Amino acid sequence: MNTSICIGLVNPKSPTNVGSVMRAAGCYGAQSVSYTGERYNRAARFHTDTKSAASRIPLLPVEDILCNLAADVKVVCVELVEGATALPSFEHPEKALYVFGPEDGSLEQTLIDRADSVIYIPTIGCMNLAATVNVVLYDRLAKSVYAAGSDQLIRDSRDANNRVRVKASIPADNR
Repeated sequence: MNTSICIGLVNPKSPTNVGSVMRAAGCYGAQSVSYTGERYNRAARFHTDTKSAASRIPLLPVEDILCNLAADVKVVCVELVEGATALPSFEHPEKALYVFGPEDGSLEQTLIDRADSVIYIPTIGCMNLAATVNVVLYDRLAKSVYAAGSDQLIRDSRDANNRVRVKASIPADNR
């Protein structure tokens, strides 16, 4: 895959959400997750990374979410701010650092000003951190050439206890 997905979390509050972000990172092929702040470190033992994505994807504490950023990586801030682009009309860059704010606050203006793009999910009210990460990464996948699925992908991805199949006699548009 010739794309790069990195996730930046600004002062995440909840280890549950960080664990769920790690699971999303694994599902959608992110290369790394970095975070700022101390709140996650204090509560990390209560995480919910049920697929152990942290063993395959680096989860890195950083002082500055934009540190060591390659010149060709675009910064995409995800925040409910006036003037942002609605996710359905956003074209994802090939290489991106998606930056998400804390559950109980907003990204700082200096970070918004530095971003190449600022996007939001047009919901009524705000979503939690993990849900927002999942929606943004799914949107990226759905708009990409990698969106085509297959039975092999299902076999490779599903839980070991799942062996359910769709009957061959059901027309595709009735499923």
